[in-house]
Amino acid sequence: MEEQKLLQVDDLRVEFRTDEGIVRAVNGVSFDLAAGETLGIVGESGSGKSVTNLAMLGLIPQPPGRISSGTALYRGEDLLTANAKRLSQIRGRHIAMIFQDPMTALNPFLTVEEQLTEVTRLHLGHSHDEAIAHAIKMLEQVGITGAEKRVFDYPHQFSGGMRQRVMIALALSCNPDILIADEPSTALDVTIQAQILDLMKQLQKDHGTAIIMITHDLGVVANICHRVLVMYGGKIVERADVDSLFANPRHPYTLGLLESVPRWDADLSKKLKVVPGQPPDLAHLPAGCSFYPRCSYREVRCEQSVPPAFERPEGGDFACFIDVDSVKPVEERT
Repeated sequence: MEEQKLLQVDDLRVEFRTDEGIVRAVNGVSFDLAAGETLGIVGESGSGKSVTNLAMLGLIPQPPGRISSGTALYRGEDLLTANAKRLSQIRGRHIAMIFQDPMTALNPFLTVEEQLTEVTRLHLGHSHDEAIAHAIKMLEQVGITGAEKRVFDYPHQFSGGMRQRVMIALALSCNPDILIADEPSTALDVTIQAQILDLMKQLQKDHGTAIIMITHDLGVVANICHRVLVMYGGKIVERADVDSLFANPRHPYTLGLLESVPRWDADLSKKLKVVPGQPPDLAHLPAGCSFYPRCSYREVRCEQSVPPAFERPEGGDFACFIDVDSVKPVEERT
């Protein structure tokens, strides 16, 4: 029996009007998400990871932003054509988001109790007492000790890791179908990061929540994700299940990302590999492959034509003309 698809995104395009021209931040992105699945979206800053998900939730400022095409079906309902009232009913209740910086995402002028109870009173119809009891329960569930007292504290009275836990509690208060986590462990030390990821996996196991994990950290992807989308220049350049992607990357950008990750068994006498160059100017994209100027495997045709998506034998696809297993990097060619 085919897995139920909670979310189906097709040909999503988001652009911004700037003084430099039209910036195509998301340029034809398509993917789906099944119930109980964790989907990783990786890539450098500016690749379109966050904008893709903000657009689905109606959180792109219009203007200067504009969704020029595409659909984003949540249980068959197109989020991109839903009105503001309907989106406010979906956000928080059915699709929730953990934002990258909890200090700016949480209101510094309101106690944690006020922020946690607002969402359940709005979406679940809780009374004041029910909402407070639920808020305390959620804080306990995310590992905040003394929750019955700490619920009345302000965000600045929590550490970075604790604020992130409050954000997770807020996002999960209504037991959403989909949780979008935008760099949920950025700027946290490795111990707290591991605790946050373990917490998310446990909550997913308990509630069956589907997760979209937006990150640049491939270690996080390996730890928590089932499938991965690799984004570059506003497009998906490779998609595969986690094991296949790590064992057999097909796109040169994916290969570059994996080779730039420090390894405990690396030869310390050799420099760590990096992806050369800078991300593309989204207002002036090249005619061919947007990764061409930085690619170690490039050929003439890559500069002239946009590569289509080729199927991976293990499932998924990649957008590249080159077989990285059989072609030498440019610097090694004679």
